[in-house]
Amino acid sequence: MKKPAKNKTDQIAPDDAALFRAAVGEVKPLAEQNRITPQPAPRTFLLHRPVPSLAIPDTLSDWCSENAPDEFLSNGLSRMTLRKLRRGIWPIQDSLDLHGHNSDAARKLLQGFLHEATQRNLRCVLVIHGKGLNSQGGDAVLRRLTRHWLTQHPHILCYCDAPIRNGGSGAVLVLLKTSL
Repeated sequence: MKKPAKNKTDQIAPDDAALFRAAVGEVKPLAEQNRITPQPAPRTFLLHRPVPSLAIPDTLSDWCSENAPDEFLSNGLSRMTLRKLRRGIWPIQDSLDLHGHNSDAARKLLQGFLHEATQRNLRCVLVIHGKGLNSQGGDAVLRRLTRHWLTQHPHILCYCDAPIRNGGSGAVLVLLKTSL
């Protein structure tokens, strides 16, 4: 199949132009309208209430002999639950960023965050721990410890790597038990 030359398609034959004008008739430009360009919806941030540190017992152990799994499913739950979490069935309701914290501070922040999330009956949260790219020796300490702590917490039903847009393997999507 031959392609028409570009210079021939750019030119309109006088007969074609006259035929077009006759078919369309008289044309009037539209009046100037006050149009507003669409803006993205403002992002709402969930406010964190301070959680008293005395009310939350520190029950999570730092000791783990091997790397924590990339995904976790609590006993008695269907694999479909984990699949639904991966697919984003539950919207992320809150998030916690542990970047820049040492392991003790990160553990306490995580416990406080999970306690507050369960008190607020949140179902799905995001915990950002980072990929450990700036760690000495390339060991992702917070990644390993965060996932280890999550396997120990009694209110965690399952977790998996977050979607790429939310941090990928540098974050974890967590499904929590609700009291409802």
